[in-house]
Amino acid sequence: VEVSRISSNAAVRGGEKGGQWQKALELRGTMGQASGEMRTTSYNAAIRACENGGEWQRALAIMGTMGWASVEVSTISYNAAISAGEKGGEWQKAVALLSTMGQASVEMRTISYNAAFSACEIGGGCPLRNVRPLGS
Repeated sequence: VEVSRISSNAAVRGGEKGGQWQKALELRGTMGQASGEMRTTSYNAAIRACENGGEWQRALAIMGTMGWASVEVSTISYNAAISAGEKGGEWQKAVALLSTMGQASVEMRTISYNAAFSACEIGGGCPLRNVRPLGS
């Protein structure tokens, strides 16, 4: 059974890398009750697959289901969702996720801030737009 879980997780990640968000979501659904770390990894891969496929709404929806599915929402989860908002020009969503990330005591990294700043530049009208990204 463990090999099956590892194989399924690898397949979800393959969908992420190949930009095949539909396949990644389909495979994610077949994993069932995988262990906690594997489930977090597969959710993160599905979020990134949607991000890479331009499906920011789906990426945010997947992240939203992690809590009620008892799956840990990690820094990687937030960063992928913030980046999905960035790519979709949804600065409000990106900034809200950054704020939620801080409230949830999840470690914020340079990429977290920079993705939110980038979303502000793309979307315009953001209160962070005049603040320089970290590392620049």
